[in-house]
Amino acid sequence: MIKERHVFVNGAFVPESEAKISIYDSALMFGDMVFEMTRSFNKRQFKLRDHLERLYASIKYVRIPLDMSMDQMEKHIYETMEMNDPLFEADDEHRIMIDVTRGALSIYHGVNGIHKTVNVIISDFPLRWTVRNMGHLFDTGINAVIPSQRAIPASLLEPKVKNRSRIHYLMANIEVSKFKGEDNWALLLDPDGFIAEGTGDNFFIVKDKTIVTPEGRNILRGISRAYVFELAEQLNLKCIEKNIEPYDVMVADEAFMTGTPFCILPVSRLNGVAIGNARMGDTTLRLLRAWGENVGLDIIEQIQRWDSEVKDSQSAGPSPYSFS
Repeated sequence: MIKERHVFVNGAFVPESEAKISIYDSALMFGDMVFEMTRSFNKRQFKLRDHLERLYASIKYVRIPLDMSMDQMEKHIYETMEMNDPLFEADDEHRIMIDVTRGALSIYHGVNGIHKTVNVIISDFPLRWTVRNMGHLFDTGINAVIPSQRAIPASLLEPKVKNRSRIHYLMANIEVSKFKGEDNWALLLDPDGFIAEGTGDNFFIVKDKTIVTPEGRNILRGISRAYVFELAEQLNLKCIEKNIEPYDVMVADEAFMTGTPFCILPVSRLNGVAIGNARMGDTTLRLLRAWGENVGLDIIEQIQRWDSEVKDSQSAGPSPYSFS
């Protein structure tokens, strides 16, 4: 059995500590790479094909000349999971990260030993890393904070391509981390002043039992976002896309964020002002419970249990969304 997680790098498996790309790679020079991150439920990948379809759409859009087919990519993902699974605890979930870079810039192709062409890197690590210290948010909710940093619209840089050129996300997170109080997450406006998205998550409000999310124009169209529409249909709830202003959020009955690792988290405040009853609303809870029933897992219990185990071991680190 392997003693260290292994990573798929360009057709071979290497120990995680040895996985690397060249300093001359276009990813380092330009942020020139696309990626996807998935999760499992009970160690079964969720919506993997949807993630791969979005990945290949991103690859096509940025014109990375990848020869690997989607079926081959999927096969390598499952090979990576199978190799690493013996190192995972029984209740761990597989967090798959797929990175595709263009390769070394042509001016550096003369460097000896350099990988010149497209890089495909598939890594696999415990989901609990990503959701660390999020368990309490199911009870308290997130404080969404609107930073001065705006979302970059499709007219300037296509946000529907899931890429690593995300310095605007980082700057928004850093600014929001200075907001008073705790559990502050950035909520970006587009250049027209409408709500766009979080920095890695999509946003919804509930008003008069109707679920509303920003139009898919200036956002990354999340896989979890799309699944909320499926859940709404399953539960006979109305779910629509519509321009949302900060005012609409303030007067909403409920609000929530969606993202692959945590699925759904309530948003209880906007810039510190309570939304509805400042807790997870009934519609949000119905969606989350239906999601859990569909995958055969109590999503809230799993994440809160992981947090409890970390606190018991007194090794809890900061939230991955902390920049203090």
